[in-house]
Amino acid sequence: MNVTVLGSGSWGTTLAIVLHENKHSVCCWAYEKEVVDDIVTNRENTRFLPGIKIPMDIKYTNDINDSIKQAEVIIIAIPTQLIRSVLATLPGKLPEKCIWVSVSKGIENKSLLRISQILHQHFTIDHRSIAVLSGPSHAEEVSHKIPTALVAASNTMETAHTVQKLFMNPYFRVYSNTDIIGVELGGSLKNIIAIATGICTGAGFGDNTIAALMTRGLTEISRLGLKLGAQPDTFAGLSGMGDLIVTCMSKHSRNRFVGEQIGKGRTLNSIMKDMIMVAEGVTTTDSVNQLAQQENVDMPITREVYNVLFKGKKPVIAVKDLMTRASKTEDWGE
Repeated sequence: MNVTVLGSGSWGTTLAIVLHENKHSVCCWAYEKEVVDDIVTNRENTRFLPGIKIPMDIKYTNDINDSIKQAEVIIIAIPTQLIRSVLATLPGKLPEKCIWVSVSKGIENKSLLRISQILHQHFTIDHRSIAVLSGPSHAEEVSHKIPTALVAASNTMETAHTVQKLFMNPYFRVYSNTDIIGVELGGSLKNIIAIATGICTGAGFGDNTIAALMTRGLTEISRLGLKLGAQPDTFAGLSGMGDLIVTCMSKHSRNRFVGEQIGKGRTLNSIMKDMIMVAEGVTTTDSVNQLAQQENVDMPITREVYNVLFKGKKPVIAVKDLMTRASKTEDWGE
């Protein structure tokens, strides 16, 4: 198939290589001219994925209109907060006779929309043509062909199966699912819990604290998901528990890194200035804190992460406030 990858960060670059190895024709678009020039000259993305050679016949361009002309599948690997503005640069109505696959993980600020909702509601793309690919999958490992499993979700199983087949190979296993709400929320909200995990690690708390955060964090994610129409089983799967584990525990996790630095006393502004790649959980924390209030869903960990990131609350005080809340039974909704 003719596949276009919009976004050439570490994940977009890695997926382009996976698709190429699966015998698809791949064209990649990057906003940064220097990234395109670097790849065309050196066949390596030295800024976002150093050390990984990029095949010669993967095309790279800064012209987004040219990149999608022949596309049968368009992969969106752009940071969530930029997707709307990037797609708005395309002239006229977006291509209808292709599948759109989001591999980004976040909730848009202000609108509080998932990426599939942005595509359907703002750009009027048929929901049957929209899919999401998510799960525990650091680009640093996939690019070295370390076995990885993900889930492709769409409102229609036909589209989910198409995306599944598109990516499947011996080191990249893909399951199919029709719970696009749950898969998107699991992939987005786990970044908040990863920041919380990092904060506690940086502040010197131990394994007991981390285990509690991850467990209760999954409950929080599920609680909001159920309120928004997701299926409960999804959160026990790859895009829920699976992605939560890897993002909270991995040395590759940008969101955990941000949390660790906060826990050690650095300011959010100084951390973000020093980062090349985007930690989606920071902006998602703001969105989800608002979404939880809007939907009247109690999300205490998210609330405290928001207070630490944006209100200057001390991590030790945030943990104390979490620990000293009124006692509850350990029910799914508590």
